[in-house]
Amino acid sequence: MSKGRILVVDDEPDIANMLKIYFTGQGYDIAVATRGDAALKQTQQQLPQLIILDINLPDTDGYTLCKTLRTNTRTKHIPVIFLTQKDERTDRIAGLELGADDYITKPFDMEELHLRIANAIRASERMGLTDPRSGLPSGRLIEDALRELLRKEKWAYMDMRILFFEAFKDKYGFVAGDEVLRFSAMLISEIVDDKGSPEDFIGHAGGDNFVLITTLEHGEEIKTAIEKRFNEEVQSHYSYVDREQGGTKIDDGMGNEKLVPLMRIAVGMITSERKFSDIREITEAAAEARRKAQQAKKEEKTEEKKDEKQEEKKPESK
Repeated sequence: MSKGRILVVDDEPDIANMLKIYFTGQGYDIAVATRGDAALKQTQQQLPQLIILDINLPDTDGYTLCKTLRTNTRTKHIPVIFLTQKDERTDRIAGLELGADDYITKPFDMEELHLRIANAIRASERMGLTDPRSGLPSGRLIEDALRELLRKEKWAYMDMRILFFEAFKDKYGFVAGDEVLRFSAMLISEIVDDKGSPEDFIGHAGGDNFVLITTLEHGEEIKTAIEKRFNEEVQSHYSYVDREQGGTKIDDGMGNEKLVPLMRIAVGMITSERKFSDIREITEAAAEARRKAQQAKKEEKTEEKKDEKQEEKKPESK
């Protein structure tokens, strides 16, 4: 299991490759960007759990990039460690004032850098800032985003749950389950990048539960896209046999097998068109909307099965 995702932003190939080889060997997933614009694009595609950032880049400087990350709703929580040849006190202070979590100068001790990275990732997880599987904001950051929501206008909030996730994990194991959570985080992020804005917030509330804050204007389109793409693309995580039979067969506890449907996502959405006084009202209303959406899908499936049975009973025309 990966110890975390790290994005190395450095235009020196020797250093970038050395860091990639070393930290891959230590059990981390490593991505490399040589320019600031490429780094921003990669953070949008898949959030890293930590960024190693060189101050001198070809298209910008690390300070500007750090400021951009810290002012973006979706990246402001990611720990940043500055990596630079500068060792001036003023440079360190400038970086720390912009929100960098640590500062290390070249040439550096690899073991020291490793310890600083491990400590930063652990601290972020202990504080309830990110979920270690998806890399998305969790706990406290979700609560902070909800409190900000009470002061905004024209917003949409979604409560999303992966249905039949536990049955999938029981059959395929926790590693496959974690892959589904990472897939879900990436899929939601891709859709928000395409149809939303950089200020939209995506969170992992825990287990099979994700949340999303976007604008009232984009809410319905994003919701529809998430439902459609997830229900289609999640099937790739199943074996051919399970896809063909429409689910996984599990023991019902009485020695009989029952078919649990393929995973799909239930999305409950509420908007600023309804007034809320605290964040608990928002989360309860969204959870209720999700349960209603789930029940509606269940009734829809039941009607489809009835129609299929009626079609089967119809006599063939001569």
